[in-house]
Amino acid sequence: MQNKTILVTGGAGYIGSHVVRQLGAAGENVVTLDNLSTGFAAAVTAGELVVGDTGDAALLEKLFTDHDIDTVMHFAAHTIVPESVAEPLKYYGNNTANSRTLLEISHKHGVKNIVFSSTAAVYGIPEDGHASEDTPTLPINPYGTSKLMTEWMLRDLSLAGGPAYVALRYFNVAGCEPSGTIGQSTPKATLLVKVACEAAVGKRDQVYVFGTDYPTPDGTGLRDYIHVDDLATAHLDALTYLRGGGDSTVLNCGYGHGYSVREVLLAVEAANDAPLKIVDKPRRAGDPPELVAVADRARQTLGWTPKYDDLDTIVRTALAWERKLAAKDPDAYWAD
Repeated sequence: MQNKTILVTGGAGYIGSHVVRQLGAAGENVVTLDNLSTGFAAAVTAGELVVGDTGDAALLEKLFTDHDIDTVMHFAAHTIVPESVAEPLKYYGNNTANSRTLLEISHKHGVKNIVFSSTAAVYGIPEDGHASEDTPTLPINPYGTSKLMTEWMLRDLSLAGGPAYVALRYFNVAGCEPSGTIGQSTPKATLLVKVACEAAVGKRDQVYVFGTDYPTPDGTGLRDYIHVDDLATAHLDALTYLRGGGDSTVLNCGYGHGYSVREVLLAVEAANDAPLKIVDKPRRAGDPPELVAVADRARQTLGWTPKYDDLDTIVRTALAWERKLAAKDPDAYWAD
């Protein structure tokens, strides 16, 4: 029997586009909703793209009326932590209030399953640098709070007879689709691997290291980096889990071990066979020394089996895409 339609909000963005690609390869019916504020139409490689906003109730009503949607994968969000501190209402409006509108209309039209793009930012700064799903949620910025509030809405709606859901709490997402068909073209990126690869191809003059005196082996911050294609696979595994009658749950998405800032920069230098100009800076407020996932539950619950748990693979795929952007490859896409 043909599966019903999956609505992917934010499916033209970095992570959403990788999920849309995998859904298309799996033969799923996909409709992407994206306002293209940070996403790219060319990144949507399967199904239909509808340009519009997740908070547009009239547009959502039309989408749910025109398509037999039984699953929503919800990525649409603002994601820049410093911006969330400077403009909190922007984040509560887009990430939380628009999610409420989406949930209301999804429930009205009988959606059965929701897979939600959440974040490790809901944990704030865990005491020992490691976060399990049972670690207290104490976000320290509006971005993390806005995502946690959506998790609460999902929980409460599900308990009231609404859709079952899986909320995936991402750690540090990096890398690009290994064959190079799509990648990360986010303008004004802040993620370390992307920034370092931009420096490697000459888009940036230097890379800043914020904090060199942390209680870590080399003094720089440790983070759990997960390849975007492995993260995308976790979403498809979550879909299979929910379709099989799985209970609503929250799961960490990380590899369970960390790399330091220095290790990431060394990997980029090795992949590019050239040194980077690196400038050491003081610590930034709110940066934990270490943030690593305790991620066994996702493997056990979903049967998720990562394929790209290797820093060199993460860096190599990110650098390959960055080189396409630098060369203005017509098969790539970028912000003008």
